[in-house]
Amino acid sequence: MKKTSALLFVMFAFISCFAQEYDVKEHYDKQEVTIAMRDGIKLHATIYSPKDKSRKYPILLQRTPYSCAPYGEGQYRSKIGPNETMMEEGNIIVYEDVRGRWNSEGTYDNMRAYVPNKKRKQTDEASDTYDTIDWLVKNIPNNNGKVGVWGISYPGFYSTYSLLDAHPALKAVSPQACIGDFFFDDFHHNGAYLLSYWRATALFGYMKDKPTTEAWYEFPELGTKDQYQFFLDAGPLSKLDKYYKEDNVFWQQLKDHPNYDDFWKTRGIIQHLEKIKPAVMVVGGWFDAEDLYGPLATYKNIEKRSDNYNTIVVGPWSHGDWARKKGRQAIGNVYFGDGISEFFQDEIETRFFNHFLKGSGDKNSGLPEAYMFDTGRREWKKFDTWPPENTTKEVYGMGQNQSLSQVMTMEYSYQEFVSDPKKPVPYSEDIKMVFTPRKYMTDDQRFAARRPDVLVFETGVLDKDITLAGDILAKLRVSTTGTDADWIVKVIDVYPPDAEDYEETQEYLKMSNYHMMVRSEVMRGRFRNSFEKPEPFVPNEETNVDIKLQDVFHTFKKGHKIQVQVQSTWFPLIDRNPQTYVDNIFYAKEEDFQKQTHRVYNSSAIEFTVLKENE
Repeated sequence: MKKTSALLFVMFAFISCFAQEYDVKEHYDKQEVTIAMRDGIKLHATIYSPKDKSRKYPILLQRTPYSCAPYGEGQYRSKIGPNETMMEEGNIIVYEDVRGRWNSEGTYDNMRAYVPNKKRKQTDEASDTYDTIDWLVKNIPNNNGKVGVWGISYPGFYSTYSLLDAHPALKAVSPQACIGDFFFDDFHHNGAYLLSYWRATALFGYMKDKPTTEAWYEFPELGTKDQYQFFLDAGPLSKLDKYYKEDNVFWQQLKDHPNYDDFWKTRGIIQHLEKIKPAVMVVGGWFDAEDLYGPLATYKNIEKRSDNYNTIVVGPWSHGDWARKKGRQAIGNVYFGDGISEFFQDEIETRFFNHFLKGSGDKNSGLPEAYMFDTGRREWKKFDTWPPENTTKEVYGMGQNQSLSQVMTMEYSYQEFVSDPKKPVPYSEDIKMVFTPRKYMTDDQRFAARRPDVLVFETGVLDKDITLAGDILAKLRVSTTGTDADWIVKVIDVYPPDAEDYEETQEYLKMSNYHMMVRSEVMRGRFRNSFEKPEPFVPNEETNVDIKLQDVFHTFKKGHKIQVQVQSTWFPLIDRNPQTYVDNIFYAKEEDFQKQTHRVYNSSAIEFTVLKENE
């Protein structure tokens, strides 16, 4: 059977080598234009229009801070649009450099705040999108008067933004891996600074004074391929100032606003998602290390406060995987199936846009409310709501002898560990320098479980499947000898001893007893009661620390075990907490970083959202 499958794969690959590549230049005309906004600022846009003028086409728009390149007459992208099917079917595809980026005029503002009830020539990304769409439908020949917007990551944020004060021609929007709030996406998680994104600060922090088609920023040269050692040697965050000076606006903003103040609050977009009119399809990946909070919060806020068509799709993807075609879908060592991204592109994404831009546009799209992938059973499921209605909350206690059980003991006890900022727990075993992390979201956690500064709680071998479908809430009862601490909780699927390796499994690993991370999250302890007003711990005083982990849809199969790990360092995914309270960790000194002893009491528990399936 394996030989037959391998032979078919080789034959397919051989035939594919001779398959004719779709030539965008052969089927599309390209035009570069400048579009004046209501305040006079001109934005650059690149328009790809089908050469076939026998019919009218909808317009698909992506607004991006990442460039409309390639620039210049005769210079074409090799792929355009949300996916290859929609490119080959024929659509008018438009890319636009947002205000202050690349070949557009104006001043860039990272996560520009929305301005409700704008007056006269006031602008924001909503007004820029409105003005752009207005120009496009009035000036592009052969358009059918209907516009769709899509984008992944930062373009996903601009997609969400298009929903505010939407142009009447805007009929369908797909925010994908969309940023919802920069204090909970990308650069922060619950107040902890994501040091792993530090290099990306160059991308967003340097301003330009005129339109350009060439990069005006440079990434810092670090001189090593070992990011753990680089950041450990660098010391406190203040030592990184030598790489980013005052001309890096975003670095200064991060340092000046360590708490959830008005600077961050005004840049959040999810609080404005009400009375939305265009159809929406939110897309995310269960293993998206950058933007998982955003898609879930975007969908849930629209669902709660609007009456439009609103749907969500989440698959077994890392950041943006769904836009690629690679056959086998795997995250790190874990394989999830074949053709998963292709299925999404052809059967979900294309159907969504075609229905609202070329079809009837009613709410009967043929798609479910929620198309969700079970990452344990490795299969798609359709739901009428997300989270599903038929769920219940189940609480598991973190008891003695590393037990994780629904049977809670009243006996007073605790487990403790020494947390040393000079020897933090790595977030990955891999020795490499990554621009942004991806693979760790399913990484084997045995290396962490075997450290003395990581607590482990585990069920026995499961005698039946348990499906988690929704959020997770860790309710920790803790104390520390210091005055500050981070708390990290990881939910792990422990594979059985007879689990077989995948072709993606790293050579030094085995899937036998593999500890697959399913979900993880950090809470910077100072924010345990308020993200706006941090407060120190009282040494040795028991206190509550609640940590909400983002939604999962994962079946822990019969024969597996559920494990929870608790630790206080996670390096260099997040920066090191000094464990001595300081007003601003970005300005902490070497002497502030102190070894402390942390306790987790057996009154701690974790609450799962469990799917009650028909039996």
